[in-house]
Amino acid sequence: MKKLIIIYWLAGLLVTGCTSKELSREEAHQLLQESKLYPRILDFDIYCSDPQQAQAVLAAGLEKEGLVTVQKTQKLGDAGEPLILFTPKAKPYLLPTSPNDKELDVQKVKLAEEELVEVTGITTEKDGNSAVVEYRTAYKNVNPFAALRQNSFQEKVNRKVHFIRQNNEWQIGMNK
Repeated sequence: MKKLIIIYWLAGLLVTGCTSKELSREEAHQLLQESKLYPRILDFDIYCSDPQQAQAVLAAGLEKEGLVTVQKTQKLGDAGEPLILFTPKAKPYLLPTSPNDKELDVQKVKLAEEELVEVTGITTEKDGNSAVVEYRTAYKNVNPFAALRQNSFQEKVNRKVHFIRQNNEWQIGMNK
């Protein structure tokens, strides 16, 4: 009888150990990767007919690097034509642009890629059905167009995401 009780106790322990409500760092990392949030491309819209944008492109040194040419003056007949033109050297950084944006002389450019590096911490709520996951991302392949963005691309960025447990499975919820 003692052996039977011990076997039931071990089986119960094994089952509860396998169905733990705790979200592990490995599981959170895997779920973040499967969510297709990362890697992601960071882009920027360049308004090619905007004089202020032309000034920003010049200040960023993109013309000196041979990525764009900027018309510094326009004749009256050229009004409405783009001030910023992209050179063949810029082609690897140009992203598909919607027909509506093209009509407005807007070009999307790639600035960098953001990749998931590691899960740094997990705080599970008292109910055991929600958790806040802290993780770190890093920017890769930062290119010269990144100079157009106001904030710099730090080496690593700390982020948080909310996970919820539904139907005995962890899922990414809303950001906090």
